[in-house]
Amino acid sequence: MKVSVQDTAAIPSRLATLRPLLGELMDLKRVRTADHPDGLAARGFRRAWAALVAGVDLEALALRETALALVAVRLGGIDAAMLARAGLPPPRASEFLHRALDAAASPLEPGLRERLHAALSEPLGAGDTAPPPVVERLVRQPRAGITHPGRPRILLETAESHADHCYAVAVASVLVAPLFDAAPALPFVAGLSHHLFNGVLPDSGHAADVLLGDAVEPMVERLTEEVLATLPAGVAARIREARRELPRTDTPESRAFHAADVLDRVLEMDFHARAARFTLRQVLEHLELVHAGPMQSYENAVLVAAGLRA
Repeated sequence: MKVSVQDTAAIPSRLATLRPLLGELMDLKRVRTADHPDGLAARGFRRAWAALVAGVDLEALALRETALALVAVRLGGIDAAMLARAGLPPPRASEFLHRALDAAASPLEPGLRERLHAALSEPLGAGDTAPPPVVERLVRQPRAGITHPGRPRILLETAESHADHCYAVAVASVLVAPLFDAAPALPFVAGLSHHLFNGVLPDSGHAADVLLGDAVEPMVERLTEEVLATLPAGVAARIREARRELPRTDTPESRAFHAADVLDRVLEMDFHARAARFTLRQVLEHLELVHAGPMQSYENAVLVAAGLRA
């Protein structure tokens, strides 16, 4: 799929204000719970695809799923169902969910924040629809890591999956959409579906693409169509419409998608770079692992005695 080169002057400088939030969003790939050991991004990917197959309104889906992702940025695996199980009445649980959304969404455009709060209050009604089989294949299919022709592959553990990447791009597309004057639905669905072929094709990265040369595009198109043929006709049509944004950057929606895509790819590498530089001093002094509480003085004294802090 050949991407045309367009004028880069349309890229808004305000993207920088979203970078910290986008970095936290990408971390949902690694936030896991006992009920969701593949991570919260994979959970959201399954949930979004189930709603897509159920035929829900695409804009409502994009906004609702983005709101849920931002709540998870602050509350992790604590969602409405968990709060209800823990005994909170619905109005109290809703208050906490909206508070979490507010805490995460402060860098966003005010209009988008309002729409996300409204979406959080309106369940989609997707029922018990199951996601299509390709979704589980994308959850299990790891991304290649860093590859370059003629150089050894850099493997990154734990490797993100294609479901992780696609979900992060879909949600990030919604977050950046107002900066490009883009509607959220098309870039969101493009994000969910832009690696459908990797439900079949293992990912060997840029090095393999260069080696395979002009065989890559026909392979991708054939396998994408193979997957689309397994979906309901109406769903496949919606996905094809969204995927028309992939080979271009001359529409607001395509620009929002490609911005989200490249930001996720690079912020994923930023996570691994930061993890490699992580120090005990950071966690003790800057992140306050031993935080304020009745045992703080005692716990700090234990660490001093053990030689773990001055």
